[in-house]
Amino acid sequence: MADTVTDRFLRYVVIDTQSDAKSATQPSTEKQKDLGRLLVEELLAIGLTDAHLDEYGYVYATIPSNSGKNNVPVICLCAHMDTAPDFSGTGVKPQVIRNYQGGDIRLPGHAERVIRESEHPALKDQIGNDIITSDGTTLLGADDKAGLAEIVTAAQFLMDNPDIKHGAIRILFTPDEEIARGVEKVDLQKLGADFGYTLDGETAGTIEDETFSADAVDIAITGVAIHPGFAYGKMENSIRIAGAIVDRLPKEMAPETTHGKDGFIHPTGISGSMEKASVSFIIRDFTEAGLSAKKTMLEEITRQVMTSYPGSSYTFKVTQQYRNMKLVLDQHPDVVENAMEAVRRAGMTPVRGSIRGGTDGSRLSYMGLPCPNIFAGGHAFHSPLEWVSSQDMQRAVNTVVELAKLWEERA
Repeated sequence: MADTVTDRFLRYVVIDTQSDAKSATQPSTEKQKDLGRLLVEELLAIGLTDAHLDEYGYVYATIPSNSGKNNVPVICLCAHMDTAPDFSGTGVKPQVIRNYQGGDIRLPGHAERVIRESEHPALKDQIGNDIITSDGTTLLGADDKAGLAEIVTAAQFLMDNPDIKHGAIRILFTPDEEIARGVEKVDLQKLGADFGYTLDGETAGTIEDETFSADAVDIAITGVAIHPGFAYGKMENSIRIAGAIVDRLPKEMAPETTHGKDGFIHPTGISGSMEKASVSFIIRDFTEAGLSAKKTMLEEITRQVMTSYPGSSYTFKVTQQYRNMKLVLDQHPDVVENAMEAVRRAGMTPVRGSIRGGTDGSRLSYMGLPCPNIFAGGHAFHSPLEWVSSQDMQRAVNTVVELAKLWEERA
């Protein structure tokens, strides 16, 4: 009997796949390949004979075309294997709450962690559904193991039902998406797709064609070190300098005070000693002008702080991470419209949304593979309160099947 999407999901989430931004390897953690090998086994078992894991941790596979037409575009279905470094993904213990009837969900591994209905209004749409959470001591991993399970389940359904006509569909599972390196080593020529779809979104029915544009900033500070007993008028403590830079950031430009189309400047790490310190930031905005203005502001704050420390110096390094995919997708409206129609055919009302974040699709779009984002059903990503429903994952499977049919019909 074919595995359900829930069966697969529960199998995947217990495998630790956290990525590590401090690592210089690709993938950043070898343990991501543990899940990659399992996925290859499952894809081979359902008949995808070219499924393989490459040296960089990517899983490639093909659902072969069964259409008599030779002009059906090749689409790619993409999801990422890693989980976020923001919270532990080691030792995940999922729980399934059958036939959820409303109210708060207490997490058994941590008495103080509760998924409150008042804070998670999407729970009100889940009455009668099966809710999956962690035990509260780890994140769940629905971001993005829900997407993995949905793609594999849809692939099995298409392979088991040859009467459903579709073109060739490439499958791509990536490592390191959470640290913005998910597609750095992707071989697009080998992939051979015309368009792509990530399954990495949230609420059922949502199609996202817009993301933040994103940069990282690393500031390295060199202060003046001296014995604290003889420091008067001489010491310039690099830790204090780093703290002063963070303290001057506008409070109204933090993630916790912004929403909608607002961008932000967010310190993500600080470390150092008296002599040397470093501060890491991520900067996000939906427009290039907004992103540039925030970088300029951060550098000006740094420069102003440094004027009070004439014996110290700093470097200011900007690294481009990804760009708003809407600029690319607007040139290919049928890619998004077909996804919206697939949602309708799967029995939902489509909602077109913007992501206050990014996906592999952001980078893929600018690499030549236009790639909007389809919902995967998860909520409260990167936290121990993360949850997903079995029924929403199945809705994503149905959407993928309808999408495959649509591209073949409209060819």
